[in-house]
Amino acid sequence: MSQGSKAILGSRGAGPLTQWITDWGSAVVDSVTMVGDISLFAWQMFRWLFTRLPRRGTILVNFYQVGVLSLPVVALTGTFIGMVLAVNSYYQFHMLGLESRLGVVINTSLVRELGPVLAATMLAGRVGSAMAAVLGTMRVTEQIDALTTMGADPIHYLVVPRFLACILLIPALTIMADFMGIVGGYFYSVVILGIDHAAYLNHSRDGVVGFDLFSGIFKSFFFGGVIAIVSCYRGFHCEAGAEGVGKAATAAFVYSFVLILAIDLFMNILLDAVYFKFYSQGASPL
Repeated sequence: MSQGSKAILGSRGAGPLTQWITDWGSAVVDSVTMVGDISLFAWQMFRWLFTRLPRRGTILVNFYQVGVLSLPVVALTGTFIGMVLAVNSYYQFHMLGLESRLGVVINTSLVRELGPVLAATMLAGRVGSAMAAVLGTMRVTEQIDALTTMGADPIHYLVVPRFLACILLIPALTIMADFMGIVGGYFYSVVILGIDHAAYLNHSRDGVVGFDLFSGIFKSFFFGGVIAIVSCYRGFHCEAGAEGVGKAATAAFVYSFVLILAIDLFMNILLDAVYFKFYSQGASPL
């Protein structure tokens, strides 16, 4: 084979490889740039948060939209999740003769994991997407630029109230999801499946400790903060047109949901390490 043929084959072989490296490099650079932009965006928001809060009227409106309007869907979803856990777990426990301990599995799963993650997912889907869509529409129609022109800081006026609403009200939504899930699991287990009422409650009380409830509520603060920051960031950096608003709303939910799961993993590892380090005998700290 001649040297010219080798050169041609080498250039053809290097083309896809070069394109692949270029694409991955661009993706990495874009990801790092986005992380930096979100960090600066969050820094500006926290600076306003600790220097001057928005007006009470602005905060209360966001509290109503984030908290009150989310209660029905969170309560309904939590109820069905508790009933689904009872349906899926009963037959395995019944085969072992441990159906009276079904409440431990249902309540522990809800309080530690499903309650906070469920509330955060509902918040990201119902509130986070709406935040991104509203702020994206304001960006497209140049309302955010108008606020800047009038001397008002858009982050202080638009982002800080939404962030406060998310981090302060998601614990209430988490408690609501826990409560309704426990009620739903109890109803299906005791009323429909016929499990003994007293045994179900006694095992549930002995199996769920205060640290379980604390860990779920503690994680929810981080979930709410991530949802608010990511959703507002996507809205502020929305592309032009109706399609850009739709992409911003979709990206806000997808990124928030992935970060919720990632944070949940690392927070579980951290909380379990803390618990077993200081309470190795299994006694509840709360």
